[in-house]
Amino acid sequence: MRYRTTTLAVAGGLLLASAGAVLLPTSAQAAAGCQVTYTTNDWPGGFTAAVTVKNLGDAVSSWTLGWTFAAGQHVDQGWSATYTQSGANVTAASLSYNGALATGASTSIGFNGSWTGSNPKPTAFTLNGVACNGTTTSSPSPSRSASASPSASPSVSVPPPAGAAPKLKVSGNKLVTGTGSTYRLLGVNRSGGEFACIQGNGIWDGPMDQASVTAMRTWKIRTVRVPLNEECWLGTSDVQAAYGGANYQNAVKAYVSLLVSNGITPIVEMHWNYGQYTGPSAGCSDVKATCQKPMPDAQYAPSFWTGVANAFKGNDAVVFDLFNEPYPERATGSASTGWACWRDGGTCNGIGYPVAGFQSLVNAVRATGATNVIMIGGLAYSNDLTQWLQYKPTDPQNNIAAFAHIYNFNTCSNTSCYDSQLAPVAAQVPLSLTEIGENDCSHGFVDTLMNWADGKGIGYLGWTWNTWDCSSGPSLISNYNGTATAFGQGIKDHLAAVSS
Repeated sequence: MRYRTTTLAVAGGLLLASAGAVLLPTSAQAAAGCQVTYTTNDWPGGFTAAVTVKNLGDAVSSWTLGWTFAAGQHVDQGWSATYTQSGANVTAASLSYNGALATGASTSIGFNGSWTGSNPKPTAFTLNGVACNGTTTSSPSPSRSASASPSASPSVSVPPPAGAAPKLKVSGNKLVTGTGSTYRLLGVNRSGGEFACIQGNGIWDGPMDQASVTAMRTWKIRTVRVPLNEECWLGTSDVQAAYGGANYQNAVKAYVSLLVSNGITPIVEMHWNYGQYTGPSAGCSDVKATCQKPMPDAQYAPSFWTGVANAFKGNDAVVFDLFNEPYPERATGSASTGWACWRDGGTCNGIGYPVAGFQSLVNAVRATGATNVIMIGGLAYSNDLTQWLQYKPTDPQNNIAAFAHIYNFNTCSNTSCYDSQLAPVAAQVPLSLTEIGENDCSHGFVDTLMNWADGKGIGYLGWTWNTWDCSSGPSLISNYNGTATAFGQGIKDHLAAVSS
């Protein structure tokens, strides 16, 4: 989603930082039994702070971390905690999913901030009001609780469906299971894997455990799209080792396996990639994979898809989404040159890095022997499918599907456009709307869109199953036990009627 790299950068903790930023760590010990590591990524006038809290004392069921800024710094936007600032004094209070900290357990939070003059780090912290002085308390904590994982989410009572997610393949303009039954992709996106790792804040945003998946099933979600980061999967030098390479890959494999075992179809998707782009509609000037670029890069993207395809080949329950939201036409200057770049890649006018066209990425996947369904979007941030059929890459498996992204602020955002631009594609290949949403914290727009899609046999996935402020952009839930936002309620009610 392009919108979230601007306004939603607040809610999701996304950072558009310069390539020259440096990391400056500091730490303090807590008398209440905690250890705090405070790391910043600074640039002129602004910074991102990554804060890790480790509980060394008695287990707690909730926590509040406090500190004082020494030079007038200000917390602008934060994630994974509720932030309050009064003058120089700041508190960060735990959320529902990360409040329980057993002895020795850790959790990570973070925020974007601003500064003038200098940005010294806090020299002292408090945990639940007790000063950090390097020793642990001997008295029981007033908020003692049973040991719990910091990422555990509240339990829900609805059991997962019987059986694993089905193997899928393309048959005409439908996706079908191994038994030949038509299957629509109906569900949500689960953001986090595209941004947390490249920012040094972890691998995911919020819990990715059985309880969180069971909560999804209370909505009858049967498809989850998992955005990924190219550099994190490959473990480049731009990514902290703890959050990249084998660690990242194993976390992705574990979550995909969890989804499949719960009867949920995973769509693994390459969201952010390497390569510097500063032309029209640029999301950032950073060469690193910190925002949406107009096309995949030839340097890393084929290796990314070779690795992902090798990881999941033989498991045709997993669907591959080659790239989030292409917009090469903004760089090349026209739709015709944009579509040629889209398919063929190479040197594309206006894009300062060699481009991997979608034909080359299809080739990379199939060269591994993987037979999984491959999905590809269109131009204009996957909102334009007008020449998708003309430029569709060839596939020896004949197993390619199309997707589009539809928001109320897109150019194609009414039934007349859906009928003229989307329906012709859906008549020939499987089509899913893998991101749908609206930026008004309501659901009138998506209600109309889902009704139209139901009439055409088209699947759809809401953006996004994250606890962000839906007034800043489309987020479906207010906590990870599945409590719907006003926007999310519309999708929840609709899935209850059409999904299983």
